Amino acid sequence: MGYMSRARFTSGEMMHPGNGVPWFFDAGSDSLEFAYTGDLARGVAEGERLSTPAGLGRWLSERIDRVDAGEVSDRDLSDALNLRSALTGLYLAAAQGTPLPADDIDTVNLYAATPDIPPALGGGQRQAGAGRIRVGQVLSTLARDAVEIFSHPQERRVRTCDDATCRMIFHDESRTNNRRWCSMEHCGNRAKVRAHRERAAMRRHQERDNEALPS
Repeated sequence: MGYMSRARFTSGEMMHPGNGVPWFFDAGSDSLEFAYTGDLARGVAEGERLSTPAGLGRWLSERIDRVDAGEVSDRDLSDALNLRSALTGLYLAAAQGTPLPADDIDTVNLYAATPDIPPALGGGQRQAGAGRIRVGQVLSTLARDAVEIFSHPQERRVRTCDDATCRMIFHDESRTNNRRWCSMEHCGNRAKVRAHRERAAMRRHQERDNEALPS
C-alpha cells in the first residue's frame, strides 16, 4: 500500500528554545506533534507541556474546537502520558532505524482499538453524534494515526533532520518523500548559509592560487 494523505488536526507550532530564537516546526503528523508535548526522552524538564490536566486540555482545545478543556481529568492526563510515552518510543526507534519496541506497539494498539473522532461530511444542517469530543476519542485518533504511519516502514518517512547538530525528528508527509530539514527556516537556512560561506572561501582560495601563478 502506497502513501496516502490524511486529514490532520495539527498544523505545526512555534518552538521556544531556552537559548535561541523561537522558530516554526511542523512535525508532519498529529501523533508526532503530540509526542513533542514532552521532551522526546531527552531529559529536558522545560520541554514538558502536559504537567497538569489543564495543560492537556489547553493543548487539545487549541486544536480541536469540540474538546472542553475544563473537563479534562487526572485520569485523562494519565492516559495521555501513557500513550505519549509509547509514541515517543516508536518515533525514536523509527528515526534510528531500529525495531519498534513491542511494548510500545501494544500500547498504541490498545488505544487505537477504542472509539476515535468520527469523520463528518461538512455542509449538513444537523449535528451527528455527541456535541463534545472526549479526550479518549482524541487519544484513539492519535494512536490510529501512528498505526497508519508505522504500518509502512519501507517508506522510511520518519527521519531525523539532516543537520548534524539537530536532533529533531519529523514525519515526511510529502508525496515526493524528500524532506531533509526539521524546518527550512531553521536548519535549512543555516545549511544554505554554511554552503554559501564554503563556496565563497573556495573561490577566494582559487583566486589566491591563480594570483600566485607566474604570469
